[in-house]
Amino acid sequence: MIRILHFSDVHVHVPVWKMPWRGFFGKRFFGAANLYLRRSRRFLNAPQKLAALAEFVRVRGIDLVLFTGDCTALGTEPEYKAARAAMDPLTEAPMGMLCIPGNHDLYLPDSVAERNYERYFGDLTASDLPEVAVDGRWPLVRLIEDSVALIAVNSARPNPKLWLSTGSVPDVQLEALPKLFAHAEMRNRFIFVLTHFGPRRRDGTPDTSLHGFDNGEAFLSSCADLKPGAVLHGHIHERYFLRVEGVEPPIFNAGSATYEGRESIWVFEIEGEKRRAIPGKWYHDRYLLDEGSLIDF
Repeated sequence: MIRILHFSDVHVHVPVWKMPWRGFFGKRFFGAANLYLRRSRRFLNAPQKLAALAEFVRVRGIDLVLFTGDCTALGTEPEYKAARAAMDPLTEAPMGMLCIPGNHDLYLPDSVAERNYERYFGDLTASDLPEVAVDGRWPLVRLIEDSVALIAVNSARPNPKLWLSTGSVPDVQLEALPKLFAHAEMRNRFIFVLTHFGPRRRDGTPDTSLHGFDNGEAFLSSCADLKPGAVLHGHIHERYFLRVEGVEPPIFNAGSATYEGRESIWVFEIEGEKRRAIPGKWYHDRYLLDEGSLIDF
């Protein structure tokens, strides 16, 4: 059996006055104000919760850790440094950890130009099949023993406009997915597809035009025939499980592992053709699994 932890959207931040003031005009200025006045309280204890999550991984015998983006709040270098320090114990899982960026990590073009994600999380964004990448390192692939494969696409991008927090997967990555599902290395493997943005909300409708996955329907079309497999994402800060008509793989949103009052995770157990997902939550000072709400899929 392989036990896999999926978590997302931890939004580790540092005090605004410790962030570099260069680039603090426009959207980041307003984002910093929102962080100081309101948002920071929602994620105040993120480092402590991540330490508890690392202990959960150790105690519950988690083999592999998956993170679907938004390790920071404003994509600044001090936040990246703090996020990597807080998340580093999770990399000690026996089969390692795979990370992808979220829109807050690529908050503005300077976050991309400075290659903050690559400098702090690049070692956790490595591919076992770099030759199949068509867009920089994307899609990236991780092969887990003989039974599981991870395929990640990048749906995150900078959003300089104040009112936008949207994403999309470049067409060249979407076009590569069906070919990759048919790759010889994928044979007899359960495939997890990872993206930051979610193609549908809990009620099955697309997310809003200001917050959503611009080409989420095209992404679902690319994944529609994937079997056996599942889609994992974050971005929307509430955990849920969803099936979409005409799309074979189920969709799992991890929500946020550190949002005060909404802390949530998923644990997947894969053993041959048996697959189950167990929701987890924060309780007082630790993460617990709700075995009574497990899902066979």
